[in-house]
Amino acid sequence: MRPRDGAKGFQGVSCPQFVQVAYARTPGGAIKIPAMRRAIRILGIDPGLRRTGWGVIEHDGNRLAYIACGTVETSDKAALGVRLVALHDGLFKVIEQFGPHEAAVEATFVNKDAAATLKLGQARGIAMLVPARAGLEVAEYAPNLVKKTIVGSGHGDKVQIRMMIGVLLPKADPQSEDAADALAIAVCHAHHRQSAVLRVATR
Repeated sequence: MRPRDGAKGFQGVSCPQFVQVAYARTPGGAIKIPAMRRAIRILGIDPGLRRTGWGVIEHDGNRLAYIACGTVETSDKAALGVRLVALHDGLFKVIEQFGPHEAAVEATFVNKDAAATLKLGQARGIAMLVPARAGLEVAEYAPNLVKKTIVGSGHGDKVQIRMMIGVLLPKADPQSEDAADALAIAVCHAHHRQSAVLRVATR
């Protein structure tokens, strides 16, 4: 992870500052992971072409705090390019307003509807591009891992996820399933981010 001190994001927006993370191998070949910085603000994104959910939390040691959540919506009557621009601009405004340090996006799953999978993939591309272009590290998590992290089972449903989000983030009041899922993705990253940093370090 490179330092972002004083860096500029796209369109002249200042990116959140990062501390430099250095990795050193011990004589035995193990990698030393430095202490993770505290009070990390995480943006979780649940991508979708019609509605992309987003949620921002703060992770400080064992503490999780709710910051904000919502959805970016597009019209199914608009051209594809216009809809993708709307998702881009909506997520850009979220990053500009809340200044997250890291982002997490749910991985795409392939279903029987090839057209729907393609549309989801296009929305997911925007969901990864916007935070990456702003200088954030972007982690990816499989839907089953998100569910297992939040409800203890990889087959938990959306009702269970929303209920557990209320337990983990008492001040959160997501107005849609997409926003609740985005908060779940952010919480998942808070639990697994040290492993994600290790994976980057060992590449």
